[in-house]
Amino acid sequence: MAREKTAELLAVRQVLEELGGISRRTFYRWRELRLAPACIRLPNGELRVRRDVLNDWLAERAEGAAS
Repeated sequence: MAREKTAELLAVRQVLEELGGISRRTFYRWRELRLAPACIRLPNGELRVRRDVLNDWLAERAEGAAS
């Protein structure tokens, strides 16, 4: 079976822009509180968020979303 195309990986800067320009400090605070979308830590220490994970995370937080 062929592998599916790898999901797009977003840099923290891109995630901040997608979330309406929240601050880097807020994002890292959310990570400390385990409220941020799941991240991937690259060998160089940088973080990435998969596009599908961010979309799912946003959908879970939509007002009126089923619990």
